[in-house]
Amino acid sequence: MKITVKILNETFTVPCKDGSQTIEWLAEETMRRYRKARSAEVAGKTPRFQVRRARGDGLLDADDSIVDVLDDNDFVHVVFSSGSPGGSALVPAGPIQSGLHYQEPKEYLALDGNSLTPTDLVQLGKGLYKIKLTDDSLSKVKEARKLLENILTENKVCYGINTGFGKFARTVIPANKLVELQENLIRSHSAGVGPPLTPERTRMLFALRINVLAKGYSGVSFDTLTRMIDAFNASCLPWIPEKGTVGASGDLAPLSHLAQGMLGEGRMWSPKTGWGDAKDVLEAHGLKPVKLGPKEGLALINGTQLITSLGAEALERAAGIARQADIVAALTLDVLKGTTRAFDSDIHAARPHKGQNEVARRFRSLLHSELYPSEISESHRFCDRVQDAYTLRCCPQVHGIVNDTIDFVSGIITTEMNSATDNPMVFPQRHEIISGGNFHGEYPAKALDYLAIGVHELASMSERRIERLCNPTLSELPAFLVEEGGLNSGFMIAHCTAASLVSENKVLTHPSSVDSLSTSAATEDHVSMGGFAARKALQVVEHVEQVLAIELLAACQAIEFLRPLHTTVPLEKVYDLVRNVAGPWDKDRFMSPDIDAVTRLLRDGEVWGAAKPYLDDFHEREVKELRLGSPTSSYLSNLPLHQLRMGP
Repeated sequence: MKITVKILNETFTVPCKDGSQTIEWLAEETMRRYRKARSAEVAGKTPRFQVRRARGDGLLDADDSIVDVLDDNDFVHVVFSSGSPGGSALVPAGPIQSGLHYQEPKEYLALDGNSLTPTDLVQLGKGLYKIKLTDDSLSKVKEARKLLENILTENKVCYGINTGFGKFARTVIPANKLVELQENLIRSHSAGVGPPLTPERTRMLFALRINVLAKGYSGVSFDTLTRMIDAFNASCLPWIPEKGTVGASGDLAPLSHLAQGMLGEGRMWSPKTGWGDAKDVLEAHGLKPVKLGPKEGLALINGTQLITSLGAEALERAAGIARQADIVAALTLDVLKGTTRAFDSDIHAARPHKGQNEVARRFRSLLHSELYPSEISESHRFCDRVQDAYTLRCCPQVHGIVNDTIDFVSGIITTEMNSATDNPMVFPQRHEIISGGNFHGEYPAKALDYLAIGVHELASMSERRIERLCNPTLSELPAFLVEEGGLNSGFMIAHCTAASLVSENKVLTHPSSVDSLSTSAATEDHVSMGGFAARKALQVVEHVEQVLAIELLAACQAIEFLRPLHTTVPLEKVYDLVRNVAGPWDKDRFMSPDIDAVTRLLRDGEVWGAAKPYLDDFHEREVKELRLGSPTSSYLSNLPLHQLRMGP
C-alpha cells in the first residue's frame, strides 16, 4: 500500500506496507522525508499538524490506522497549524500554492475563439467555470486537422510540420521523425526561469491557449484539444516559470512549459495532488498525457497568450482601481475642505473628453449635493480659499485620461484574446497552410506599456494627496494625523511607503517594448519584449492599489478630527467599510495589516460596491447641480436667485 502526501510545496509517495500504521506515523514519516530531501533541520518539537484528504478536505484522526481511512494510492495533505513551533523551518523559499479550499466549478463557459472577454478570462483564472467548445469551433478544428493530414499524405514540404524551426526552417525532416520533431520542440523550448505562475494565472494562460486553438487555424487534433480541456477542467496546471519570453515568436518558453506538462513531463499541480510529476498528477485525475502528432507541438506554443493573459488581469485590476480612485480622491477632497465647483458640468462640457466627463460626473454624485449634503462642505463654504491644488482640482482631467487609456487597452487586449496567433496558419477553405507573423507580440506589448504609464498617474496623484493630509500646514489637521505627535508618528512612514512605491513605478513605467534583441540566429530579428511589459503592468497596478489604500486610510483618519461633522452618505458608507477592517488611529500600532486589509477591499472592488448604489440613485433621480456662491466663483450680483443657485 502506498499513499501520496503533499507537504508544503513537495509531494512524496510513502510506502505503508499493510497500512497498519497510524495517520500520525504517515505525517511524521513524510516530514522526515521532507527534511532529508531539503536538508532542513527543525529544532525543538515536531510542528503541530493536521492530515486532510485532498478530495473533500476531510480531516483525518491522527490515531486511526491508515488502512481504515485511506485507500491505496490515495492523496492527502499535511497542514501545519498556525503558530506551530518549528514549522517555519520547514518552509522553503518561493511560492507555496494550496488547493485545500478549491471548489470544483459546476458551470461551463463555452469557448469559440471569438467572444472571450478579459472579465471572462479572470473568472476562469479564479476557477469559477469549467470550459467547453461550441459545436462550430469543434467543426473548424477538425476541418483544419484534416487539411494538414492531407498535405502530409501528399508529401508536401510545410514549415513547422516537416521542417525544422527558426534558423532550421529549410531542414526537411523525414516522415518517421515528425513526432520526435514536435516532442523535441517542446522539450528544448521549455527553458523558462523564475518562480512559477500562480494557479490563477496558469489557468488564465491555459484557457486562453485553448480559446485560440478553438478558432480552427492551428491544425491541432480533436484528441489533443480535448485532453487539454479535460486537464483544465480538472485544474491540472503545469509548472510555468514566469520569465523567458521575448514575445516573438510568441511566448515560446512559457507555452512550452504548458505543453510539457500536457506531455506528462515536468511538474504539475492540482488541488487534489499538490505538486508532483505531471504524469502522476494526470493519472490521479484519470487523465492521459497528450500524444503529439505532426505540427501539434508548434500549435501549442506559438502565440501571445502569456502576454495577453497577464495583460487581461492587469487590465481588469486597473479598471477596478481607477473607478475607486475617484471615490478615494473625493473623500480626501471633502476632508481637506476643498471646493466642488471645479467639477461643474459646464467646465467639462467645454473639454469633452469621455473619461474626463465621466470622472467629473462621478465627483458630483459623491460630493456635497441636495441629495447627499456634506456637513464638512457646509462648514467652510464662506472660507477665503479660492481654488484647490491640482491633485484635488484636476482629478477629472488626470483620472479621466487613465479611464480612456484603459478603454483603449481593453480593445487591444480583447481583440488579441480572440485572435489566431499561430504560425503557420491553416486555412481549410483555401486548402492552404500559410506562414505569417501573427505571433508577434507588439500589439499587446505596446498596449500594456501604455496601460502602466496611464494607471501610474493614479498613484502619483494619490501620493501628493497623502502628503497634503499628513502636512499640518496644508491640511489644518494634526501632523501625520495623530494626537500627541512626537510620542506617536502616525502616518509618517505610511506616506514614505507610498512615496517609495510611486518612485518604483517611475522606473517600471519605462516601456519594455521599445527594446528589441535579435534572437534565433537573426531569424527573429525584432521582438516585442511583451512578457516583461505584462509583468511590469501588473506590478504597477499592484503599487497603485497599495498607494490608494494608504490614502483611503489617511482620509478616514482625517474624518476622526472633523467629528461630529459628517461627509456625504456614499462617502460615509466607504468610511464604515474601512472601519470594519481598520480602526481609528488613536495611538501608534502595527500599520501593515491595516494597509493590507484596505488594499484587499480595493482589489476586491468593495469600495466601489459600497458607493455604487448611491451613485446610481443620484443619476436615476437626475439630481440638479448645486451651484452655491462661494469665493471660488464669480457671478453678477443681479442674476435671479434660481440661476445663482441651480443649474440644469
